[in-house]
Order: sequence, then structure tokens, then C-alpha cells
Amino acid sequence: MAKLTKDEFISALKEMTILEVKELVDAMKEEFGVDPSAVAVAAPAAGAAAAAEDESATKTVVLKEAGATKMQVIKILKEVTGLGLVEAKGLADNGGNVKENIPAKEAEEIKAQLEEAGATVELA
Repeated sequence: MAKLTKDEFISALKEMTILEVKELVDAMKEEFGVDPSAVAVAAPAAGAAAAAEDESATKTVVLKEAGATKMQVIKILKEVTGLGLVEAKGLADNGGNVKENIPAKEAEEIKAQLEEAGATVELA
């Protein structure tokens, strides 16, 4: 018997009915002594743990350049950092860390706001 590739196996599964898949799982249990459905359940759980780890990761928003619409960038900097006008202008002029060690989702939102205003931003 020829060995099936992963893609061929998945294509074959797609063509099976639920009853045929159940019979296949039962046959695999009997033949190999392994419950493939237990492995299928464990894999998403591991993926969820990795996703949760990514969510808990912290980022630093770094302003590289304010761009042509510096006033708009200064307004956003004041809003997200709580800095005064002079401090926000200094940050826009010189670049640097906007916010440090914040959740990745919040960092992405701030980056998007600043980029929409024309700034060049990196996440570290």
C-alpha cells in the first residue's frame, strides 16, 4: 500500500461521512491503542496556551519619526501618554519610547493611531 501524504489524508477525511470518521477513529484505537481524538483535543489546548502567552506579552511603542503631520501626532501622544504639550512635542521632534511594557494589544492600537497620523512607529 502506498503511503498517503498529510494533504491526501486530509482530503480523504473531507470526503468521509461522520459515521465513517467515527469508524476510522475506532479502528485506530483498536490497531494502535491510541485515542486520536484525545490528541486532537490536546493540540488546540496547547495552541490556546501559546495564544494566551502572546496576549500576556508586553511591548514598547517606539516613535521613530513624527512625519509630515506632526501636530496630529503630538495630539495623539498627549492623549495616550498624558504628557503636556511641550513634552509631547519633544517626543515628536526627537522620537523615543511612547509607552513601555504595555499589553501587545494596546501597543498595536497605539501604533495604528500614530501610523494613521503619518508617524513611523516600531514595537519592541
